[in-house]
Amino acid sequence: MVAYDALKEAIIIGDEEKVPSLVQKALDEGVDAPDILNNGLIAGMEIVGRRFKAGEMFLPEVLFSASVMHKGLDLVNPLLAKSGHKGLGTIVIGTVEGDIHDIGKKIVGFLLEGTGYNVIDLGVDVKADSFAQAVAKHNPDVLGMSALLTTTMPRMGTTIELLKEKGLREKVKIIIGGAPINDQFASSIGADGYALEAGSAVDLVKKLLAG
Repeated sequence: MVAYDALKEAIIIGDEEKVPSLVQKALDEGVDAPDILNNGLIAGMEIVGRRFKAGEMFLPEVLFSASVMHKGLDLVNPLLAKSGHKGLGTIVIGTVEGDIHDIGKKIVGFLLEGTGYNVIDLGVDVKADSFAQAVAKHNPDVLGMSALLTTTMPRMGTTIELLKEKGLREKVKIIIGGAPINDQFASSIGADGYALEAGSAVDLVKKLLAG
């Protein structure tokens, strides 16, 4: 019997030795990679996400959990590709041009990935054209943009306008986030939604893709 409870707990506490060990043990026992992903790795990160949203876990702990989850993903990803396993959807994220703040965006990416989405992180200081190129190339379900500076907020609107010009806007849901962002600003630039913090971003993505 696969020790999924032990694997989930190892992810929650950030045990970098136990996670890959338990994943490898399950693979050696012939357990299917998608089962390990869904019942162990994703299930563990979902608990982390809920606790983070509730204020029961803090940023450094989430980073540890995400780091060890990736050690497990490294083992199952090649097998997932062979099995034709598909995630819940593809998300492209990035911090807009002129802004190099990264932590909040990374947490959103980790939680989305831990929930079962394929996340493509473009990094920081991302130009509007780079966002547009990524949407054209990866055909994501959702584009997420982050800004922590009031001076870089307008870049979000610039990106959305460029997507419209290129005929890409209707192909993707767009969410935005960051300390100075609010619902009113999101509506004013034509975004599909705004998330106050990382846990809410995951809920927003689920809601948008379910609708």
